[in-house]
Amino acid sequence: MSKNRKKLLFVFGTRPEAIKMSPLIRIFKEREEKFDITVCVTGQHREMLDQVLELFEIKPDYDLNVMKVNQDLFQLTSDIMMGMKDVLHKEKPDLVFVHGDTTTTFLATLSAFYMKIDVAHVEAGLRTYNIYSPWPEEINRQLTGRIAKFHFAPTKRAQQNLLKEGVPKENIIVTGNTVIDALFYVVSKIKGDKKLEEKLQRDIKSKILSRNFDFNKGKFILVTGHRRENFGQGMINICEAIKEISDFDNNLHIIYPVHLNPNVKKPVNSILAGKENVHLIEPLDYLHFVYLMEKSYLILTDSGGVQEEAPSLGKPVLVMRETTERPEAVEAGTVKLVGTNKEKIVYETKKLLQNEKEYEKMSKAHNPYGDGLACQRILNFIEGVI
Repeated sequence: MSKNRKKLLFVFGTRPEAIKMSPLIRIFKEREEKFDITVCVTGQHREMLDQVLELFEIKPDYDLNVMKVNQDLFQLTSDIMMGMKDVLHKEKPDLVFVHGDTTTTFLATLSAFYMKIDVAHVEAGLRTYNIYSPWPEEINRQLTGRIAKFHFAPTKRAQQNLLKEGVPKENIIVTGNTVIDALFYVVSKIKGDKKLEEKLQRDIKSKILSRNFDFNKGKFILVTGHRRENFGQGMINICEAIKEISDFDNNLHIIYPVHLNPNVKKPVNSILAGKENVHLIEPLDYLHFVYLMEKSYLILTDSGGVQEEAPSLGKPVLVMRETTERPEAVEAGTVKLVGTNKEKIVYETKKLLQNEKEYEKMSKAHNPYGDGLACQRILNFIEGVI
């Protein structure tokens, strides 16, 4: 084995990061003659993170395990920085890979900068240019973009954002989004294993208390909601909208895997608990969630990743946020912004349920986020520059 192998450190901390980084780690590990791979997780999400690592068969070399009860951003910042200091001093990597826009992303980047280690930013260049929307993600990715050397932009628009900010063109590559690579991996895993598919369906049905729900009859809407900027009145509005939507038709079902954060659980349970066709279930691992996405009729979400994934499955997405850093999806027609306005959420959902042409227009629109080859493009680029 070559003594000149480059040492790469991959750092992430949340479930969405793990989903998007895992296929990239797998493809780099296939080139062990050129690269020495180390994986560090911060544990910014805990149980949900571990589920993804198991699915993609990734074993971290370091686990900072920073998650604490009632943790605020000050405590999280301190814990990640001190943990990263120790890892970087010990490993001394040639390049640190980070992903997206989490607190882990920015602090791993800042830590690498303090040690004068280059950073590669996956899913670079997304912007709303409103530092409080999404919060704190928008400032995390802007600051990461200022420090990183290599920028893997999922779309041409993201590339243009980086060019406007003065990033050298030769350090940016448009790759598509690695989440599509991950999605295709999981979908093929499910479709290639009938017993696994049957198990996933049984698992999900066991969480749904209503006997009236049947995957093979009627339509169901999948809901996710957890954004910090929606806490409070925004979350209440979302729940009130879901309640009204559930009254359209008793045969219409709504499945909502409820985030563990009390700011989500409290309004969701107080407004929606007891509705016969609204199924409030525990958070799902990625495998089960992909299965639900694939089976759903449409999706209501405030998630970033779902805006990218669902269109590849032909599912219209209504985004319950005031802004999105993924305008390409809006322009392509695969997603529509509805904010946290109750009337707008209800109106646009009803339109998709009742107007077949509107539904077809969204479900058949081209997904602008890639073809499942993003990881290969990143590997090819890195092989050429380090």
